[in-house]
Amino acid sequence: MKAFHNDKIRNSKTWLIGGLLVAGLVVPIFVQDSYLRHLFIISFVYGIVAASWDLSLGYAGVFNFAHVAFFGVGVYAAGLTAKLLGIDPWLAILIGGFAASAAAAVVALPVVRLQGVYVVLVTFAFSQLVMQLVINQSNLTGGTQGMVRVPTIWLPGYNFLRDYKLGYYYVAFGLLVITTTCLRWLVRSDFGLSIKALRDNEDYAVSRGIPIAWQRLKALVASAFFTGLAGGFYVIYLRVASPEVFDFSTVSLILCMVLVGGTSSIYGPLFAALFLTFISEGLASINNFAEGRFMLVALAMILVLLFFPKGLASVVPAKLGKNAKQPLMASKDQALMTSTDKENEAGAAGHSAVR
Repeated sequence: MKAFHNDKIRNSKTWLIGGLLVAGLVVPIFVQDSYLRHLFIISFVYGIVAASWDLSLGYAGVFNFAHVAFFGVGVYAAGLTAKLLGIDPWLAILIGGFAASAAAAVVALPVVRLQGVYVVLVTFAFSQLVMQLVINQSNLTGGTQGMVRVPTIWLPGYNFLRDYKLGYYYVAFGLLVITTTCLRWLVRSDFGLSIKALRDNEDYAVSRGIPIAWQRLKALVASAFFTGLAGGFYVIYLRVASPEVFDFSTVSLILCMVLVGGTSSIYGPLFAALFLTFISEGLASINNFAEGRFMLVALAMILVLLFFPKGLASVVPAKLGKNAKQPLMASKDQALMTSTDKENEAGAAGHSAVR
C-alpha cells in the first residue's frame, strides 16, 4: 500500500512537471506582445541565476556574494569574445559559462576553508574587484557607458531580431530546462548528498571521508557555470553589457528570489523569479516608483520569511516532498548502515589478525 502511495506521488509530480513544460512551450502562442515575452525571457535568466545560487547557498551552505559577479563575468566574457574576437555568439554563450566557472575556482581557493562572515567579506570584495576591473578597462569594456552592438545569435534563414522575441523566448526556455535538469541531477547524486552532509554536520561528514574543500569547490564551480551561461545569453539577447549587472540592486533582487522561493529547492527560486520579475517590472512602469519597487520586493521577502522561514517552496511540497523523500532517506540510512557494518567487520578482522 505504501509503495502504491509513493508511486502515485511520483506520477503526480511527473504529470505536474510535464504540464509545466507544455505550458512553457505554448506561452508564446497566446502571448503575442513582445514586451511580455521580454519579461518571460528576463525571468528565465534570473531563474537560472537564482536556482544556480541555491546550489551553493542552499545545498552546500556557502553564502557567497560573488554569485552575481559570476553572472557579470559571463556577460562580459560572452560580449567581448563575440564582439572583439568575432566568435560565434552561440559559442560565446558557452564561453561565458566556462569563464564564470574559472572565476569561481579563483574565489573558491580562499573561501572553501573559511566560515561565516569571512566568506561574505571575501566574496563581496571579489565582486567589487571585478566591477572595478570592468569600469577601468574602458577601452575594452566601454567602462561606465557599457558595451553596445554585441552580435546576436542566428540560424540559417531565421532572423531573431524580427520575430517579436519568439526565438529568444525558446532559447531562454531551453536553457532554463537544461539548467534545471542538470541541477536536479546534481543535488540527487552522491555529490549532492555529500555537500548537504557538509552543510548539516561538517564534522561528521569530514569524519566519514568527505573532502570539504574539494566538494565546496565543485559546488561553486558548478553553480557558476550555469550562471555564466545565463549571463552569456543575457548579453547576446540584449546586445548590451553594462556594469549595472554588478549593482547591489541586482544582488538583492536575485537573493530575494532564492529566499522567497526557498533554499534547498531548485523549483522554488524558479517560480519566485517568474513572479518577482513581473512584479518588479510592473512597478517600474508606474510613475515615480522605479526605485521604490525594490523596497516593496524587500518587504515581500520579509513577510514571506516571517511566515514561511523556508520559503514558499516549503508550502507546496509539504505533503508530496515529505512522503517522496522517505524512500531516499531509507536508502541513505541503509547505505550508511551497510558502510558502517563493513567498517566494523574490517576492524574486527584487523583486530583478530593482530591477536
